[in-house]
Amino acid sequence: MMDGTPKAFDVALTMDETQPRVLDRMAQGLLGTAMDRPDGPLKVTGTAPYAAEHSVDGLATGFLVRATITRGRVAHVNVEGAMALDGVLAVFTGDPLLRNPAQGTAAEAPEQVLPEVHYLGQPIALVVAETFEQARHAAQTLDLTYDAEEGADVDPATATETETPKGKRLDQGDLAAAMEVAAHSVDTRYTTPGHSSAPMEPHASVAQWIDGRLELHGAYQMLKYNVAELADALGVDESAVRIHAPYVGGGFGSKLGIAPEAVAAAHAARELDRPVRVVLTRDQVFEMTMRRSETVQRLRLACNGEGHLTALGHEDRVSNLPDEGFAEPTAQGTHFLYGGENRFFEQTVARVHRSCAGSVRAPGEAVGMIALECAMDELAEAAGLDPIDLRLRNIPDTHPEDDLPYSERGLARCLTEGAERFGWSGRGAPASRLEGDWWVGMGVASAVRTNILGESKARVTLRPDGTALCETDMTDIGTGTYAILTQIVGEMLGLPRDRIEVALGDSDLPKSSGSGGSWGAQSCGSAVFLAAKGIRNALAEAAGVAEDDLTLKDGFATGGNTRRPLSDLITDPIVCEGHVQPGDTSDDFSIAGYGAHFAEVGVHRDTGEVRVRRMLGVFSIGRVLNHKTAVSQCHGGMIWGIGSALTEELMHDRSDGRIVNHNLAEYHVPVSLDVPQLDALLLEDTRDDEANPIQAKGIGELGISGAAGAIGNAIYNACGVRVRDFPATPDKVFPGLPDTD
Repeated sequence: MMDGTPKAFDVALTMDETQPRVLDRMAQGLLGTAMDRPDGPLKVTGTAPYAAEHSVDGLATGFLVRATITRGRVAHVNVEGAMALDGVLAVFTGDPLLRNPAQGTAAEAPEQVLPEVHYLGQPIALVVAETFEQARHAAQTLDLTYDAEEGADVDPATATETETPKGKRLDQGDLAAAMEVAAHSVDTRYTTPGHSSAPMEPHASVAQWIDGRLELHGAYQMLKYNVAELADALGVDESAVRIHAPYVGGGFGSKLGIAPEAVAAAHAARELDRPVRVVLTRDQVFEMTMRRSETVQRLRLACNGEGHLTALGHEDRVSNLPDEGFAEPTAQGTHFLYGGENRFFEQTVARVHRSCAGSVRAPGEAVGMIALECAMDELAEAAGLDPIDLRLRNIPDTHPEDDLPYSERGLARCLTEGAERFGWSGRGAPASRLEGDWWVGMGVASAVRTNILGESKARVTLRPDGTALCETDMTDIGTGTYAILTQIVGEMLGLPRDRIEVALGDSDLPKSSGSGGSWGAQSCGSAVFLAAKGIRNALAEAAGVAEDDLTLKDGFATGGNTRRPLSDLITDPIVCEGHVQPGDTSDDFSIAGYGAHFAEVGVHRDTGEVRVRRMLGVFSIGRVLNHKTAVSQCHGGMIWGIGSALTEELMHDRSDGRIVNHNLAEYHVPVSLDVPQLDALLLEDTRDDEANPIQAKGIGELGISGAAGAIGNAIYNACGVRVRDFPATPDKVFPGLPDTD
């Protein structure tokens, strides 16, 4: 038994080598199950507090004013009329208002360029009033004059300023020569439109300064970076900023970096010496947060007579604002998914005056995999091969560009087991299956998403009463973080779920990786694992046994032929902070999640309408941490794949760059009638020893990668129409439909 002295210590790990599969020998049986979310009852009853719902005495409301020109300068703001309106407290027109949000993991303020205007819809002023209605009215009547510049590039197709970013060109072998002599080849072009994250919870911030320190309740995904960005924007030390984000109603990348409403609310609250709330309206969410860039992609593929790739080329053109460093990594997955010794990659970025482009769910693979996987189907047809057979023949043994070994990779299993489960053998030739008024066909696509371990910290406290507290600034953006961390603590310490409390979303807590890039669960989960492992070691020492000989289950410790409650081993809390960092395994292995999508669609023979009839996703993600939340993430990605394939499209006015469908009435996300029963299968017996100490990989973004490509391929198999300009709306399908008269 411990001597009554509180025990606090740290456990740190740099992932330089594979770690033992400690979790496989735990006894609680909680990890990996379909455990319900601890936060679920709060969310379904409407009692989980989101950012905009935080209320304090004296709360004022701010409303952002958007630019009505595409490029130029704000010449003058006449604030007198607005200030004379009832309830108006102030009008702010200069720095530190942001041009656009910070890119993910920036850790510094984004552009603050006022009075310059770089796109229509850019925030250029903030009106603060006693009520929302008063602030909105004053903002709508604010008297502004501009010095507008003519001839701003708004169309990526005709932009005069373009560049190839450093590191975005690869020329290996001789692709052109390989194309000429190949037994079979395709040279094809695909386009995808821009997308919006459009999270259910609009961006919102409530700011209050207390004794010189900012307390901000905001909707953000990555707090340690957001604190640094907000502090930089406001010109204060990071210690003077605290962000609270215990519940975030969706992000999908749009809440990675600090956004204009947070900086505006914080600045106004400081100047007015009272709390200020700023919430973006739905159209402002579309205009002031990150969009996914549209893409134009050229795929060149060639194979020999046996169907082995000899050439692989992937070129793409994307867009962003001038001076923004982010470029949609369209070909990210193409680099390592398939072989082929002759390879050419090049990206062109068009500088345009549209809203800022940044990370939207699965940046790169979400759109790049559409073009790659549809082009692979084209090559399979040219070579007379089954599309699955072509893919299986071209899974490389090592990374085709740098010869790195792969970590766990279940792509072949996903394709073969998925084919059997889906009934792929029943797939016929294009336009061969007409059921009533519907052409019916099947399609397949591989899925891949890069996997990253991010530096992360977490603190676990085991109390003498046999309860535990897990603390970290990690966020739950609807992905199930509260559940997963509960399960890791419970599994390692042998505690039922109702004895574990998880505290998240407070930047004063140990700094985690944050939610983004599908790295949150594995990174923060690894830090929690290390903290709990440290406590296990302390318990083993107190019990006088080796840690390997200690069994913890249901609040009891068994070891050395004795079984006793944890309260017999400790008299004071044991506190351990876990700290994980990426190491050599990240450099020595190609680490990614893999999967396969299968889709069956119906295409109406008279209208070209496409309906998805069923979908199956099979995924290899290493250790499954929570079966229910993992499957839910798969479903979410597959549904977004339906949207990417059939409905979603940001539309810009070509004269001034404005987003013309900046609402959920005109930006068409899939609704219930668009989504069939989805089937997601996880290969739960897999482990990725090189990824992290808990052998898990991300799932949130893998579910979308390739999903739209499978639907595009199914459309072709159904009716013989190859859509290369997504989404596949009826007007693009109808002209090529077979004649059934």
